[in-house]
Amino acid sequence: MQHFSVTPREMAASLWRNRGLVWALVQREVAGRYRGSIMGMLWSLFNPIFMLAIYTFVFSVVFKARWNVGSDSKTEFALMLFAGLMIFSLFSECLNRAPGLIIGNTNYVKKVVFPLDVLPWVALGSAFFHFLVSLSVWLIAYAILFGTPNITVLLLPFVVFPLVLLTLGITWFLASLGVFLRDVGQVIGVLIPVLMFMSPIFYPVTALPEAYQGYLRMNPLTPVIEQARAVMFLGQLPDFAQLAVHGLVSLVVFWLGFAWFQKTRKGFADVL
Repeated sequence: MQHFSVTPREMAASLWRNRGLVWALVQREVAGRYRGSIMGMLWSLFNPIFMLAIYTFVFSVVFKARWNVGSDSKTEFALMLFAGLMIFSLFSECLNRAPGLIIGNTNYVKKVVFPLDVLPWVALGSAFFHFLVSLSVWLIAYAILFGTPNITVLLLPFVVFPLVLLTLGITWFLASLGVFLRDVGQVIGVLIPVLMFMSPIFYPVTALPEAYQGYLRMNPLTPVIEQARAVMFLGQLPDFAQLAVHGLVSLVVFWLGFAWFQKTRKGFADVL
């Protein structure tokens, strides 16, 4: 029986060996999503703008929510909200797709020799493309409404990188688990909306009573969303100590997810 290495070196080596394949699959994934539609790739730009407008109207006009006490600025609320949504969408898009990554590509499992471990990279690449589109929309909106974006926005990659590692680790784990337990996809479909409202997307952490703030900070998305807003909108430096801790935890999850995938992939063909 074929042995699949679980070493960190193999994680990097697999991506490097198959970098051309990953790039081609990401391009096909992005283009295929909009193929046949009249607006084509413009949908990737229209969707975040439309959702931003709807969420902003509902929360700032209907519910009269404000980001800062004493501030009536709807544009501030919109940009703060959009920054959180960008981070959450990057994470949730990968998680939504993870349980079906192997099930939806049975030919790769049974009929050809294919590096299955690159499929989470492909899902991440597609999600990251939409993240970059949303970030471009945010930067343009900020420039129009407030002027030149803060120089600290250049630190955003350092804030997002731990989330990328965490997302990949969980995606590997769920992609494997989804082969053996078909209910995983249904569970994730229920958990994603819950996670969205239990993350500080529509409100700051300080809006909660102190007794509940600790629970919200246990959410792995909370520090990323908060620090993304700090560098993008507030012009503040990120908390590098917090980033280091979050990065270390994400690195452990990243490796454990890969190790789980490699250990269980031998049984994929038997189940499928």
